[in-house]
Amino acid sequence: MANIQDLRREYSQSELDEKEVDSSPVKQFQLWFEQAVKADILEPNAMSLATLDFLTRPHNRIVLLKGFDENGFTFFTNYESSKGGELASNPYTSCCFFWKELERQVRIEGEVSKISKEESEAYFRSRPRMSQLGALASRQSMELPDRNALEQKFEELQKAYEGKEISMPDYWGGYLISPCYFEFWQGRQSRLHDRISYTKEKGDWIIKRLSP
Repeated sequence: MANIQDLRREYSQSELDEKEVDSSPVKQFQLWFEQAVKADILEPNAMSLATLDFLTRPHNRIVLLKGFDENGFTFFTNYESSKGGELASNPYTSCCFFWKELERQVRIEGEVSKISKEESEAYFRSRPRMSQLGALASRQSMELPDRNALEQKFEELQKAYEGKEISMPDYWGGYLISPCYFEFWQGRQSRLHDRISYTKEKGDWIIKRLSP
């Protein structure tokens, strides 16, 4: 096994200048996101999502971004999952995208709220049928006796809904992250990385360069 301390690489692909970034952090994110898609990165919409439980202990997992605009960033999940319960008691999150092939990270922080049932249903209907059944079969974060129990439930649902439309369960839907902070990170040589932050103050985005 390699010595972990020796795992090291230099970052030299690009640079980030606060004088050249877009005045809108959403437009800057869109630019980088489109470049990540063109770079054929696996799951460019994968982001870590942090929450706090009632003891203020942090929890983190990867979820998939399913849409964004000037209003915020949308993802979908089971509202009765661990993250759903944590967001119900503390509706704030920090998420992070890491596109290693481009030597880039983006951090986004903000308040989280549920989107409308109509919006959630529209997305649910767009999902592959097997993914729709998966949302019904899984009581996310709940204990299972074994893998077989989950697969058996899935098979039962396949038979029960054969030839029928699958309705979105009430415990499933989307969340919107309304950002108050962005940070764009571009890897540079000698660990002198570029970090550009956007902080919302009185409705305006204030751009700053941060020390690496």
